[in-house]
Amino acid sequence: MSYFLSFALLFAIQIHGAPPEFLREAFGADPIELDSVQATNMSDISTSPPPGTSKRAPQSIIIGVRKGGTRALLEMLDIHPEVAAAATEVHFFDWDENYVKGFEWYRDLMPYSYPKQITIEKTPGYFTSALAPERIYAMNSSIKLLLILRDPTERVISDYTQVYFNRLENHKPVQAIENLLVRNGVLNMRYKAIQRSLYDVHMRNWLRHFPLEQIHIVDGDALIRDPLPELQKVENFLNLPPRIVSSNFYFNQTKGFYCIRSDGRERCLHESKGRPHPVVNNSVLQQLRAFLREHNRTFFRLVRRTFNWQ
Repeated sequence: MSYFLSFALLFAIQIHGAPPEFLREAFGADPIELDSVQATNMSDISTSPPPGTSKRAPQSIIIGVRKGGTRALLEMLDIHPEVAAAATEVHFFDWDENYVKGFEWYRDLMPYSYPKQITIEKTPGYFTSALAPERIYAMNSSIKLLLILRDPTERVISDYTQVYFNRLENHKPVQAIENLLVRNGVLNMRYKAIQRSLYDVHMRNWLRHFPLEQIHIVDGDALIRDPLPELQKVENFLNLPPRIVSSNFYFNQTKGFYCIRSDGRERCLHESKGRPHPVVNNSVLQQLRAFLREHNRTFFRLVRRTFNWQ
């Protein structure tokens, strides 16, 4: 397994200036949340790299999609001893203000890894970025890309739910999802949550730069139901030896999704994951599904496979 957790803490301290409140939360009780660090890991946190390691550009990137399950995918892959996972979303290829900092800045944000390990970073914004495919291709034209997708209608609702709770927590006004989805009786195509679910539009941009064989699509809905088969496909795509097994997962009845068991610890996704979705007006929901259906068909033709989306 990578130095994922300790790197996450170092990144927060060095880049964001983590306050004492963060540190108290980070070293929480066991079982831990995936974005926290146990006190027993303190010995791993050092300015000196582990012997035989170096920081390398990623050999694989999880490019998206937002609210598709990118965090779950990264955390589950981090079980593998030959995976070194970057601790946080870097937004190097989709944010101009980061891209101008240069490749060395980007590589310095990667975790230390051993020569036999694959470094993986994930930034969901890459998939919908107009510039990310070309920029990633310029860095490494043979890189292996991971794209996790879920039912695009459910993804829209999940996108809304995340923003809704974020606005509530920051004491900002919120709107009903129907008011954002529909304006004057027609779908609001300016709503970014809808734009992000036009998978065919974004996929075309990626296929201009990368062959389909370099993009492995993970079924996000299947990953939620049964993680292991999807992860085994990723292991095969990345040419990793099979190391992730069924005992690495257990279903948490309270949270309602699978959690991870590895290195003698149990850990689950952050409490912000798996929030209940709002009940959407049925006519609005059907209007959204009907609109996305044709885009889904086009996407299926592009990737030469289908998904069980409504």
